[in-house]
This record gives sequence, C-alpha cells and structure tokens, in this order.
Amino acid sequence: MHTRETFISVNQNTRVDRAEITGRKITPKSPRWSVRKLTLHGGKQEGVEVILVDNGKLSFTVVPTRGMSVLEAKLGDVRLGWNSPVKEIVHPHHMNLQSRGGLGWLEGFNEWMVRCGLESNGHPGTDNFVNNVGAEATMELTLHGKIANLPASEVEVAVDKSPPYRIRVRGRVDERAMFGPKLELWTEISTEPDSNELRIADVITNRGAPEQEFQILYHANYGPPLLQAGAVFLAPVSRVIPFNDHAAKSVKDYAAYAGPKTGFVEQVYCLHPLADAAGHTLIALANKARDRAVSMAFAVKELPCVTLWKNTASEGEGYVTGLEPGTNFPNNRRIERKLGRVPKLAPGASYSATIDYAIHIGTAQVKRVADRISAIKGKQKPVIARQPEKND
Repeated sequence: MHTRETFISVNQNTRVDRAEITGRKITPKSPRWSVRKLTLHGGKQEGVEVILVDNGKLSFTVVPTRGMSVLEAKLGDVRLGWNSPVKEIVHPHHMNLQSRGGLGWLEGFNEWMVRCGLESNGHPGTDNFVNNVGAEATMELTLHGKIANLPASEVEVAVDKSPPYRIRVRGRVDERAMFGPKLELWTEISTEPDSNELRIADVITNRGAPEQEFQILYHANYGPPLLQAGAVFLAPVSRVIPFNDHAAKSVKDYAAYAGPKTGFVEQVYCLHPLADAAGHTLIALANKARDRAVSMAFAVKELPCVTLWKNTASEGEGYVTGLEPGTNFPNNRRIERKLGRVPKLAPGASYSATIDYAIHIGTAQVKRVADRISAIKGKQKPVIARQPEKND
C-alpha cells in the first residue's frame, strides 16, 4: 500500500505547479521527510520544474523538465554535484544539440547525474542508418544523445505506507520519431527516510515494431568536497584502457586526482569492472583524508562498462570527475557498434538498470567501502593498456 500523487500527466492533461507532501501527514511514525514540487522562473530556467526530496537526512533535486536528471544530492557537509560554468537549470527550449559541431549538449550540462542516450550516446560524428524509403543514409549524431533534454510526460510521487516508508519519484520520458526510434524510459528515483542512500532504477522499452538499438550511460559528476588533490577513485577492475593518446600519457595514475589546473585537457579511461559472486560491483570516490566518500553499486550484467572522466581544470572551467557506468564506452556509436557494444531491444522488450548511490561520512564508513571493493577485487590486478583500443 502506498500514497500516490500525480504532478505531471500528458494522459490526464494535467500539471501541478506547486505541491508539498510531508511525513507528518502520510507516515506519522516517520515524520521528518518531505517532497516539494516547484516551477523555476527567470533566464534560461523559466518554466523548469523541479522536485525536492528530503528524507530527513539526505536531500536531492530531480528535474523532470530535463529527462528526470538529478541536479544534486546533499548529506551533511557532502554535496554530490559540481560547480559547472552553466549556472542555471537550462530549459530544453534553449538547447540546440547541433551547435558547436554537435557539442550543444554541454550548454545545459550542470547536473550531478544525467543520462546519456537513448538512441545513442558518446562523441558526436557521423553514423549510418536506414531512412524512411529503406535506403542507407548518413546522420550526424550529437554529443550524448537526446534523453537529457526531453521533458517527462508522466511524473508522480508514491510513498509506501508501511516501513521502511520508501519515497519514490517516478517519471516517463519518451524518445520517439516517425521512421525512427520509439524508446520509452520509466525511471524511479527513491530513498528511505533517514537513509544515506538513494536508488535510480530505470526500465527502457522498445515500443516500436522493429528491433531497435539503444545506449545508456549514467554520467554521475563530482566536484569538491569529494574531488580534491589527493582524492582517489576506488574500483575493482580487470582492465583499464585510455580513451585516446592524451589519456594514455597518464594511464598509470588513472585512479589518482590532482588539484585544479588551468589549461588541463580532460582524460578519459575505459574500465571493465569485476563483480562479486552475485554479479554486482562497487565503485567509489574518496577524498584525500579518506573520511568522505560516495559509492555506486550496480550489476555488471546491466552496466558492463565504466567510463572514468577526469577534468581537473580550473574551478571556473569546471573542476569535475565523472564516474559513468553504462552499456558502452563514449565513442561514437558507429565505433561502439563495430566493437559489439551497442545492444538491441526486440519489439516490446525491456532493459533494466539499477544503481544504488550512498554517501559515507567518517573514516570507519569509508574504510568499510574500500574493504568491500578490495574483497571484490581479490588478488587480481588490472591490466593497464598503454594505448587506446583499436577501432578501425
């Protein structure tokens, strides 16, 4: 049994401008949590809708207008997110994904967790497809696809009436075109009162008649206070591959972080994660003192690729690192297809992925996470490639 409230619905032709749901009314035995719905005004964020969830300990902000991305999450003095040069939550009306050679996606990029997909993700460039008259044609793919700049068509909040009173923000985002993909994303972003964790559980379904390619990458971005000189990336991996020749120069230090540096050129590493006996893995980012960390747990079968993005540029240019599980690495789709990393969905078939994020405060908590990662890793040392993966 749960309480349900609709915030946005195409099917019902309705939208709630402002709303508030509290534990005092719904779960009096667990009264400290709340969910608020707001509409933002001014500048490029005019009309952007946000949902603020506070479980009494951990808070986070969901943005239905931008593909059900999560702007940030906070617990105590730890913030999951980063200080992007993009300061407003940009409404998709203002986005031109084709601008700057297909890099227009970056003009709205400031979320903590943003999905890349669904028809494609990765670097911009050309790819082939079969057009509406059955002929092979060429399309220009833009950076990281469209899903992050599509507004949700259905959004609701559901709260369990029995312990542990899980709070669920659900949304549906459609990526559809005539003579193109008919992909549907249902997401549930949830937490429990007074928990240090939140969960993102997605289901992608092919609503078209033919088989359909898809890609998904979860771009989780971290700046200070977790990212700093001396911070470390922790993960059980079997193989580390630099994305390009520039990244190859520093591949030995792929897991270590430096402080902000003006003129730093991003480094990207492609990682193959190891799993435990149940098929799950765990990755983390810990600060220099090892008393603050974030962890991400997921099934390797669902998300077999982890991209590590290091952009330790000046703070004004966006000092940030990305821990990015996905179905693929962020090459252009035509390259990933050659390498067998573009999955397909049969008509009516679905793909599911779940990531559990947790914030850890104190040396004891961080050590427990590190020990769990070490247990998955065992005695296996990663093979570190000196050169990028051949894709020709």
